[in-house]
Amino acid sequence: MCNCGKKRNTIAQPLSGNVVMEGSSTKMWPDVNFEYTGKSGLSVTGSITGKRYRFNHPGDVQLISYRDVSGMAAVPHLRKIMIKE
Repeated sequence: MCNCGKKRNTIAQPLSGNVVMEGSSTKMWPDVNFEYTGKSGLSVTGSITGKRYRFNHPGDVQLISYRDVSGMAAVPHLRKIMIKE
């Protein structure tokens, strides 16, 4: 006789310990500010989050999700900046 039910119950038990679920507010790294240095405006879509970032004019600064930073670094006329608080 098969004892598949016991194995199924073991697998279905909830995980214990420090588990971070997708969508939690815990971030691995801080978000990063980017400044637009072009001549008009620019819209860029984050490669990971799919979020649309809009730079309306030269000098405009947007806070970019840490997940999209590597893709934004490759976009011409965008530069990573540090804002002093």
